[in-house]
Amino acid sequence: MTTKNEEGLLSGIIVLDMSQFLAGPMAALRLGDLGARVIKIERPDGGDLCRRLYLSDTEIGGDSTLFHAINRGKESFAVNMKDESDLQELRTLIAKADVVIQNFRPGVIERLGLDYASVAAINPRIVYGSITGYGPDNEWRHFPGQDLLAQARSGAMWLNGEADDGPVPFGLAVADMLAGNLLVQAILAGLVRRGVTGRGVHVETSLLEAMVDFQFEVLTTHLNDGGRLPKKSAVRNAHAYLAAPYGVYRCADGWLALAMMPLAKLAPLLDLPALADYTPDDAFQRRDEIKSLIASRLKQKAIREWLDIMEPADIWAAEVLDWPKLLQTSAFRQLDMLQTVTRGDGVSVQTTASPIRVNGERAKNGLAAPAIGSQSDKIRAEFIEGR
Repeated sequence: MTTKNEEGLLSGIIVLDMSQFLAGPMAALRLGDLGARVIKIERPDGGDLCRRLYLSDTEIGGDSTLFHAINRGKESFAVNMKDESDLQELRTLIAKADVVIQNFRPGVIERLGLDYASVAAINPRIVYGSITGYGPDNEWRHFPGQDLLAQARSGAMWLNGEADDGPVPFGLAVADMLAGNLLVQAILAGLVRRGVTGRGVHVETSLLEAMVDFQFEVLTTHLNDGGRLPKKSAVRNAHAYLAAPYGVYRCADGWLALAMMPLAKLAPLLDLPALADYTPDDAFQRRDEIKSLIASRLKQKAIREWLDIMEPADIWAAEVLDWPKLLQTSAFRQLDMLQTVTRGDGVSVQTTASPIRVNGERAKNGLAAPAIGSQSDKIRAEFIEGR
């Protein structure tokens, strides 16, 4: 098991994470998982606002579980952006970094004198990553770049729920996480380009762009079929554009997901010969009728009974697991995706590990999210006073 970031693919790369909340810090987290050294730049008076953004009433060591999840393995350097001497220290740090990530509202970073042009003047090799809510220049640029609001403006909420529901948001901060992942892709490409040309680059995305890209498959359909809006199923909807039986169904003891498959193949397995009479066009045009028929049958048996019938026939089906059931499965345990991380004050947090394996191994560095400024003296001695 790899346990040291020094052994990672990005060993030797220094990332300055000047972002907060989720999207930017998530990008920095992933670069850290790949072996980069991530230094989180925070205000000394309170730090990243995400430290107090509670998902529930749970906090660990004075910080939210959300903050711990997104910032594990990082170091913290406290900087007062309104103090010129602190800013000069940050500029010295920038001169020795490889990557800068920021997600300030458009205009703020320029006022601080830390925009790409200013940073590139200090360090022409810097790969500078920016995330905004809606892009830096359009008329929405000054709206709050918050996940739910980006979902609302993206059109994606109309794909969730069932036909009679209104817009349904995702149950995760999906815009933030998608934007963070896109920025990681761009930063990695920027580092490759720098390796070839020796020059840095500014890469950027936004929550809205990430959400539009997330919908590229279904949006392409909308753009090329006369602009028709997606029509959600009224019965067990799981995808507005897919035919029956695609959906999630109640069984006698839980829930079962059925993916795409020919109805004729499913008919004998469910002992529903009428299913075989529906045409492929019917599978979409009459999907509520078909799904209702399937739903009435599936609730008559337990999940395991149905899977014992379906799995040998290569039917695409799966039990819908909640977290306790998932964590208890041997398949999940074999992935080894959980870890316990700690920090110097004794705080210990159980969290997820990197989703990426390199040569069959998953990196785990064991360090929890830092306390505010906990590495300031160490970083100052290493990068600033020793210059």
